[in-house]
Amino acid sequence: MSRLLNVDGIDAGYGRSRVLFGASLHVDEGESIALVGRNGMGKTTTIRTILGLCPASAGRVTFAGTDVTNAPPYRIARHGIGLVPEGREVFPTLTVRENLIATAANHGRLANPWTLAEIFGLFPRLADRAGALGSQLSGGEQQMLAIGRALLLGPRLVILDEATEGLAPIVRKEIWSVLRRLRERGQSVLVVDKHLAALTTLCDRAVVIEKGRTVWEGAPATLASDRELHDRYLSV
Repeated sequence: MSRLLNVDGIDAGYGRSRVLFGASLHVDEGESIALVGRNGMGKTTTIRTILGLCPASAGRVTFAGTDVTNAPPYRIARHGIGLVPEGREVFPTLTVRENLIATAANHGRLANPWTLAEIFGLFPRLADRAGALGSQLSGGEQQMLAIGRALLLGPRLVILDEATEGLAPIVRKEIWSVLRRLRERGQSVLVVDKHLAALTTLCDRAVVIEKGRTVWEGAPATLASDRELHDRYLSV
C-alpha cells in the first residue's frame, strides 16, 4: 500500500492551551483507520489540525506526498480530503439534493467519482427526501446527508468525526453498513467513534490518542479483546 496521509509529531492547541503533544498517525491507500480515545484526549483537534482548522506549532502533515501543514483548509480539501464533521453542519435552508450538488466536485481526481445516483443508492432515505430542507431532516438523515456530501467531493480520504454520535441504534447500523461498503470499494477512511465493537469489523487499524499523544496502534479486535489495554485507554 502507498502512504496517503502522514501525520508526524504534531503539536497543536488553542491559544495558550496545548492539546496535542507529538501526535502521529498514518493512513495508507484503501485503509480504514479508527482514531479512538476517551473524551477530551485530542481526537477532534487531530482532525482539525490535519484539515488546517487548528494551527500546528510543530510537526508535519503530508497528504499524497504534499506537505499541507497549516495550509488553508480549502486547499487541503482540494487535495482530496472529504470531512463529515461532528454536528453534521448541513445547509438548513437547502434541499437534500441542493446540499449534495452545491459543493460536488472531483478534488481527488478519481477515475470513477461518486455520482448523485450512487449516493441515493447508498442512502435510499435521502432519495425519498430529496426535496426536503436540511432543517427538516432527522439527526440520522442529516448524518447520511453529510456523508453523501463528503463523498461527492471526490475524496481520496474521507474523515468522519464522531460518525454515529447521538444516533439511534438502527441508524448507527445503517451508517456502519455504508462504511463497510466504502471499505469494500477501496475508499480510504479515518473515523472517530466510540463504538469499538463495530469498528473491529470496519477498520484495519486502530490508533489510540491519550492526553494528546499517540499511545497505541494495532488491530481493533486486539484493543477490544484485551481488557488491560481497553481499561487503560478507553474505560471511563
